Amino acid sequence: MGQVDFGVWISLALYFMGMIAIGVYAYFKQKNDVEGYMLGGRTLSPAVAALSAGASDMSGWLLLGLPGYMYASGIVSFWIAGGLTVGAFINYLLVAPRLRVYTELADNAVTLPDYFSNRFNDTSHLLRIMSAVVIIVFFTVYTAASLVGGGKLFESSLGLSYDMGLWVTAGVVVAYTLFGGFLAVSLTDFVQGVIMLVAMILVPIVAFGDVGGLSAGIETARSVNPELFNIMSGVSIMGAISLAAWGLGYFGQPHIIVRFMALRSHKDVPVACGIGMSWMILSLVGALMVGLSGIAYIHNHNMELSDPETIFLVFSQLLFHPLISGFLLAAILAAIMSTISSQLLVASSSLTRDIYKLFLDKEASESRQVMVGRVSVIAVALVAILFASDKNSSVLALVSHAWAGFGAAFGPLVLLSLMWKRMNRNGALAGMIVGALTVIVWVYGGFEIGGKPANDAIYSIMPGFLASAITTVVVSLMTTSPSQAICDKFEQMSQKVR
Repeated sequence: MGQVDFGVWISLALYFMGMIAIGVYAYFKQKNDVEGYMLGGRTLSPAVAALSAGASDMSGWLLLGLPGYMYASGIVSFWIAGGLTVGAFINYLLVAPRLRVYTELADNAVTLPDYFSNRFNDTSHLLRIMSAVVIIVFFTVYTAASLVGGGKLFESSLGLSYDMGLWVTAGVVVAYTLFGGFLAVSLTDFVQGVIMLVAMILVPIVAFGDVGGLSAGIETARSVNPELFNIMSGVSIMGAISLAAWGLGYFGQPHIIVRFMALRSHKDVPVACGIGMSWMILSLVGALMVGLSGIAYIHNHNMELSDPETIFLVFSQLLFHPLISGFLLAAILAAIMSTISSQLLVASSSLTRDIYKLFLDKEASESRQVMVGRVSVIAVALVAILFASDKNSSVLALVSHAWAGFGAAFGPLVLLSLMWKRMNRNGALAGMIVGALTVIVWVYGGFEIGGKPANDAIYSIMPGFLASAITTVVVSLMTTSPSQAICDKFEQMSQKVR
């Protein structure tokens, strides 16, 4: 092993040991009960909640996908970044304080299906079951895709086999998630969020320095392709709106909004919002600048880049000392692992609370539920590894649409349940089903718009979100009004967050 490899491995070893150490700390810090293991005892500080939500949200897309999109398509990528920023801000503004209060009023709900069931007093458990199934299935697949990213990173950058990378990535994540639960996931996400932010600031600064500064880099990129600076290049007005519609997905992502449920108090939301939005804007701008500087760097050095999404990796290998290169690779792993851990925990929580306790052991003690939760983490991870064992598996095609699926199925349900007293169980169930089905049909139904596949013309979350919202309102108005007890709880929540 050469000097470069040794330096990289030192950085990565320190990173892995740090994550496991945080898991051990969280194991001794948290209470061994359901709320402790699955929500950290609702004790998250604003900073931890905000960076944890951001890190679990962005995944490897922030360091690989977005810079690659900027490199290939130019500033049209601002539509996605802008849409995500607006969506995240509205999520903090409307969802965070209300959900934090309401989940306690709704019989101290600790999972999203818990909340849906208790919010509407669904004695049939249909809402809980349907939402739990959506979460378990999609998050298992989501986890598999993230593991594929880890496996490919080890294979392409570290010279290990794909399978080895898969097991190392999964092993470290499972270790700290299994023992430390939600608190470990949140604390590691916080650290990983800091690592990601530092990387997104450091890399473009060094890269632009290599090409003569920001102005010189922009001029070089403009000379390579003037269309890179046309914000409507290659997209119609509807296409631009469709890209921005990514922001609609935030309202329905269980691994993100569960952080709001875990805050110490709804009064912490403004501080969390300020921290979270600052982190997000800096990270997104940094990612876009990585792509932009990459255009100038590749041109100046007469290089060819076959895959635009590798520009961050190219910079990490060519511009930095091995120890720093290892840190930058750790940033990519941090993005991947923060998402995996959140998905594992949310899926295992639903398996425990919404499947095991509901059907197999209604009287399960707190300690038994925690044990089942830990076993579920291992079970979900093993199934995800099985899916990910074939890096060309067709399951990855489904994952690319999971954001839209969650956003359409749960987004209107979450928003309306927090904003509209008249909403009832029937409307919630119908809206969730219609939203999910609309996305599936839109993506896989073979329809075309203007000679293009429907999902290429209009992102599936737009029709899915709209259909779900309309269905929820119409069915709620056509069926029985909620009971007075449910309305009273809604009023309590509304008064608290005013």
